[in-house]
Amino acid sequence: MEWRRLNGQRLEGSLLQSVEQTLIRERELGNRLKVCIGTDSQVYGKVIEFGTVIVFLREQRGGFMFISNERSHQRMSIKERMLTEVARSIEVAYSICDLLDRYDVDLEVHADINTNPQFKSNPALTEAMGYILSMGFAFKAKPDAFASSSCANKVV
Repeated sequence: MEWRRLNGQRLEGSLLQSVEQTLIRERELGNRLKVCIGTDSQVYGKVIEFGTVIVFLREQRGGFMFISNERSHQRMSIKERMLTEVARSIEVAYSICDLLDRYDVDLEVHADINTNPQFKSNPALTEAMGYILSMGFAFKAKPDAFASSSCANKVV
């Protein structure tokens, strides 16, 4: 995955190095952080575009995010696409969770899945929640899943 900032600037070095530098910088500035990870997708004809974000929330001081986009040409049902979004978020969360633990930063994984049964994404809710919680991560779904439903939604 290639990562960039919202302004388009690519992250230098690995994701792990960039996250660690960010945690150190923010701590030195006196900011307490929470990290939320989410993925959203959009279907454009035969292409599915996925956007994954790592949102760094500063306690009472706003936030910022790292962004990664990927495309798939594989056909998927809505449930499969929702679970693929969750899998992408978990992959990122798993890759940085030890680092976040070392710096005592809370982590949430957000799923762009509606808790209202009238929505098409809802059938994936139970599996997504089980997947995220079984990996040991805090779980949020719509309407509380802003990392996926707002932040990632803006970059796909």
